[in-house]
Amino acid sequence: MAGLKLICGLVLLCMLVLEPMATTALTCGQVASQTGSCIRYLQRGGNPPAACCNGVRNLNRQARTTRDRQTACRCLQTAARTISGINAKLAAGLPAKCGVKIPYKISPSTNCNRVR
Repeated sequence: MAGLKLICGLVLLCMLVLEPMATTALTCGQVASQTGSCIRYLQRGGNPPAACCNGVRNLNRQARTTRDRQTACRCLQTAARTISGINAKLAAGLPAKCGVKIPYKISPSTNCNRVR
């Protein structure tokens, strides 16, 4: 019985340690969640709120793979088309305003298939 408890404990410990290493694909829901606080800035200008920049930095950390970055690109383009009043120049400059370097330009004309 003690051996079974030890094995169960080790399995649980491995699950807790390995779970953060599990990778799942980025979703548009996650992109929206991280960038939703940026909408007002992207429509009206001024300074991006801290929550917006925190979301941009978090999204950059979450988009680890080429697939994730392409998904983020497509989701941002879709959002820009569906949310009225988004200023493309403000969107393009947002990563830099938040201190984030990304490997592609935020633009409706960006070919997301070429994002690496």
